[in-house]
Amino acid sequence: MAVNSNQTDAPENLTLAKQLIQTGRFDEALSTAESFLASGPDEEDRIEALYLLAVAQRYANRRSEALATLDTLLAGNPEHARAHQERGHIFLSLNRSEDAAPAYARAVELNPALKASLNALVNLEERLGRAEQAQLARERLDFLNRLPPELVNVLDLVHENKLYKAELLCRDYLKKHRHHIEAMRLLAEIGVRMGIYDDAEFLLESCVEFAPDHLQARIDYVNILIRKTRFEKAHEQAKLLLEREPGNPGFQSTLATTLVGLGRFEEGIALYREVLEAHPYRTELHVQAGHARKTVGQLDEAIESYREAYRRRPDYGDAYWSLANTKTYKFTDEEIDDIRHYADAPGVAPTDRVNLCFAGGKALEDRREYGEAFACYEKGNGLKLRQTGYRIEKMEARVEAQVGTCTGELFTRRQGVGSDDRDPIFIVGLPRSGSTLLEQILASHSMVDGTMELHNILALAQKLRGREPEKSSRYPAILHELEQDYFRRFGEQYIKDTGVYRGDAPLFIDKMPNNFLHIGLIRLILPNARVIDARRDPMACCFSCYKQLFGEGQEFTYGLQELGRYYRAYVRLMEHWDRVLPGFVLRVMHEDVVDDLETQVRRILDFCGLPFEEACLNFHETERSVRTPSSEQVRQPIYRSGLEQWRNFEPWLDPLKEALGPDLLEQ
Repeated sequence: MAVNSNQTDAPENLTLAKQLIQTGRFDEALSTAESFLASGPDEEDRIEALYLLAVAQRYANRRSEALATLDTLLAGNPEHARAHQERGHIFLSLNRSEDAAPAYARAVELNPALKASLNALVNLEERLGRAEQAQLARERLDFLNRLPPELVNVLDLVHENKLYKAELLCRDYLKKHRHHIEAMRLLAEIGVRMGIYDDAEFLLESCVEFAPDHLQARIDYVNILIRKTRFEKAHEQAKLLLEREPGNPGFQSTLATTLVGLGRFEEGIALYREVLEAHPYRTELHVQAGHARKTVGQLDEAIESYREAYRRRPDYGDAYWSLANTKTYKFTDEEIDDIRHYADAPGVAPTDRVNLCFAGGKALEDRREYGEAFACYEKGNGLKLRQTGYRIEKMEARVEAQVGTCTGELFTRRQGVGSDDRDPIFIVGLPRSGSTLLEQILASHSMVDGTMELHNILALAQKLRGREPEKSSRYPAILHELEQDYFRRFGEQYIKDTGVYRGDAPLFIDKMPNNFLHIGLIRLILPNARVIDARRDPMACCFSCYKQLFGEGQEFTYGLQELGRYYRAYVRLMEHWDRVLPGFVLRVMHEDVVDDLETQVRRILDFCGLPFEEACLNFHETERSVRTPSSEQVRQPIYRSGLEQWRNFEPWLDPLKEALGPDLLEQ
């Protein structure tokens, strides 16, 4: 592939532009940045060049041009903190205080290490007579001023998403200043952003041991425990927070979250209700209470919670998306008008805008207005993809690493090294592939507990991967190097850690779809486990993902090309597992389940070593909590109406077809 010579010169060009700005040669900096942009740099360098161009334009007193440049930058990158700060500088130079203040506020919301924005905010908010906002900005600035300069730099790098460099600097600081709480908190935050949750939990647990009165450290600790679905420990910590500040509504809602996570839904919902009676303006709590009610099947109550949230804040996108995500709610004309208005209104937060776009897509699809519905989905996905910065090449490289490393020879040499436990049934695949239906069918059996999408295997894979950049990852190659005993210990630890989510049944389900990447690891640590691959027609599955706004992860779903390439990589890897681990995975096609439920149920139960039970055919009558977007759908009998919904959008799906390729489309 030919390489643009300007791409190889990008660091030099950008460095030169910075140096010219720093030495006051603004016209030359302008010329350098404009020339570089005209050369067609890659997206990352283009963003940096636009930012430098805007800075040079401001210093050259070409402020209207600078604002136009920043508009271009922020249109595609709405979370570029320094671009918002630069807007604040320009508005301030134009004496537009009312415009400068929100620009600076957005900048520090995205990057709290921006001292220049905080300094400006303190003065602006005082000048505008907003004492509470001024005090908040002053407290944030005081915190930065107390923080060692090295850690301010780390904080800045973290919020610029330069995580590897931030980690190196933070670790270096901790070598010289052991047990520095703020440094440990920062390193834990880096771990969370990198998906290394075990290390983050250890660091934050150490923080609360070393500094039990450090409030923010304990808040961070509770949050990582909730993220890891370790609700028992999170519940203990949430109670400690509430003992310290009994009337704190944030701590009360955190406790409610842990109660819901523990399956104590009535207590959790009651606590949400209590907090909302005292603090009805906390719109996010209305949505959280709605989620809890939806999980246990109280759909009417959940809908009312979501509607109350948008009544309190009309542009609150999560409220509208939560209504859409029930999959059964029908929006009123007035609600659709509001969604249309706020999705395009100036000043709406990027996250709200994304939520509104997805909600609008679902509302209009239900009305068979497919052209406008697709436009909403396309806009929401485009915004989300730019926010995540997802690169499909990383996923494809991971698949190739699994195929090249997890060979038949590895499994022959490592045969029988794991735990003998037979309890887990893993359901893997892509989201929106019918996996929740399979989980509901199996969880209707008297010998099987349904749980949730457990993160334990992903956490183990991340631990084995280490903290090096992706290209230097130790995993999966380390599977050839580990001593045999490790695999048994990993398997036993998995069984121990997942015990909190189980009931009394001898078997349980782990329905984390992304575990398909780690079937080799599962085989090594739990050779007697069962793995079911939930699969669906590629066009139906991929477009269903494209319509879904996921709470966390699944970044590949926000682009049609990305979806098609991801599906291809998934199929390639599953074919590999079939070759090197014959019979270890049962493939279940969603369309077959819909066409002949009993045959497929008997096939699944046979594979799991379970006797047939009629309740599995009447799965929709099973009362249990369901925490996925399909929760209401699996409370209904099997229906065929969803199998071909993607065809309503076929005129706009050529990029997906091209990425999938004719071989997959013809299967």
